[in-house]
Amino acid sequence: MDKRIVSLADATAEIGDGATVMIGGFGGSGAPIELIHALIDRFLATGSPKDLTVINNNAGNGHVGIAAMIEQGMVARMICSFPRSADPVVFTERYQAGRIALELVPQGTLAERIRAGGAGIPAFYTPTGFGTDLAEGKPVAEFDGRSYVQERWLKADVALIKAETGDHLGNLTYRMAARNFAPLMAIAATRTIVQVSHVVAPGGIDPEAVITPGIFVDAVVHVPDPAQEEDLNRAGARYPEVTA
Repeated sequence: MDKRIVSLADATAEIGDGATVMIGGFGGSGAPIELIHALIDRFLATGSPKDLTVINNNAGNGHVGIAAMIEQGMVARMICSFPRSADPVVFTERYQAGRIALELVPQGTLAERIRAGGAGIPAFYTPTGFGTDLAEGKPVAEFDGRSYVQERWLKADVALIKAETGDHLGNLTYRMAARNFAPLMAIAATRTIVQVSHVVAPGGIDPEAVITPGIFVDAVVHVPDPAQEEDLNRAGARYPEVTA
């Protein structure tokens, strides 16, 4: 049951072409930068994985993390709430050129669709989006005199998430707002891969403090000093680094 994996490359090695990948993070908070960059490294070396569907709160910023995946041409489709955030130049350029598809989902609906996927609930009704373009083509029903839009669950082949502390069995805690979408994504994916800042032995986390139980985690990689997306962007970083 020891779920520790030595390298980021080994942890991401089984992600294939056409996979649906949930990636944790709310902006840079909780974004698993090192796992994302390991996936980019593999793509540059082998040409795979490509044609990915990525589910995240936004479509990346600057030229690192998800934005770097899009820039390398790995992502065919984004499902997100905020395609235009702090510095979305990469996504914007590709979307306007018709090189990437977008499914826009209100943030609360996005979270609930992911939760539904993990809970085995195929669909639910919400008033959010009714009467807008986002409801076009979706079933609508009336409950107690109010109209609701049917939304379908979201599931993924793989979830890439970041946690603060994990034990050998995959039990996880998160740091403050970095918790965001990660616990939901962990239960909605067939395989969950997590990078953790601190690894402890089983019993090293108070059971009452566990947010994601290890049953939902398949691989744990120790990343003791993780990069922060905002810091990278303030420094003008690009991934992979462009050299003369």
